[in-house]
Amino acid sequence: MGTNMKMLEKIRGWGSQHPKLLSYLRIALGLILVWKGIAFTSNLDVLAHFLRVSGLTDQIGASVSITLIAQLIIILHLFGGVCIALGIHTRLFCLLNLPALIGAVLLVNLRQNISKPYFEFWLSLIVLLAIVFFLIEGDEPDVEPDTKKAIE
Repeated sequence: MGTNMKMLEKIRGWGSQHPKLLSYLRIALGLILVWKGIAFTSNLDVLAHFLRVSGLTDQIGASVSITLIAQLIIILHLFGGVCIALGIHTRLFCLLNLPALIGAVLLVNLRQNISKPYFEFWLSLIVLLAIVFFLIEGDEPDVEPDTKKAIE
């Protein structure tokens, strides 16, 4: 039990040394997610075609599953992107966006020829790595240690 608590304290302490560059990267990650969420709304036919071709819609009705998956991805990208950019519950929204990004990299973009300079694959891979990084790193501490002591 003591080892687990030490590990949790160590992970919690990782966020205490937070350079400004990480804040800018977190903001950029959030804005990219918002941008991709907006772009996704105009390309819903691409998702519908992919899900039909891949056979992922065979278990339940095609229109229902396409609609649910699309709406979930859009909401997670838009709302999660804004929250990540603002530093609000960064780990939670990184965790919630993780399945959509794994799906984007493994299911969608790996079907393309990686040897070509394909922008979407590399962007999806970089965003996936950033999501994993901020899932571990978390957001910027919102209360300075001195202020926190004064409050207690």
